[in-house]
Amino acid sequence: MMRAWVPPMLLALSGSAVAAGELFQGSPATAAALLLAFLALAGVTSPLIFPKSIAAQEAQRRSAADGRPIVFWRPGCMYCIWLRIRLGRSARQLHWVNIWRDPAGAAAVKAVNDGNETVPTVMVAGQPHTNPDPAWVRGQFSSSV
Repeated sequence: MMRAWVPPMLLALSGSAVAAGELFQGSPATAAALLLAFLALAGVTSPLIFPKSIAAQEAQRRSAADGRPIVFWRPGCMYCIWLRIRLGRSARQLHWVNIWRDPAGAAAVKAVNDGNETVPTVMVAGQPHTNPDPAWVRGQFSSSV
């Protein structure tokens, strides 16, 4: 779990260092803007923007019951972040599996992506779709509910 926080922590620390340098050079406005930009990037790359993850087995059980897609993701993945942001509020109703926290989820992703942990991988009715278009995912979700 700790490795999920490494990129956001590095962004926050880097932003603090860059902002401190600007502040010492007499540019407080630039320092504040840079610090805010780095902190925003740290927030976006953190696991906090994703819905609560569940185990792959639980996601498969729930998906079989309600027909909603399963999204396999990992923290720091820009494609996962893009998908999450583009899905908006409806993302919370999908089943999210963090492959860094769930070995069965990582194995499921590797099984359908030639041994690679390529995410986001979305499972719809048992069919894998690697890095799908967010509009397509939204369409699959709306048709399953």
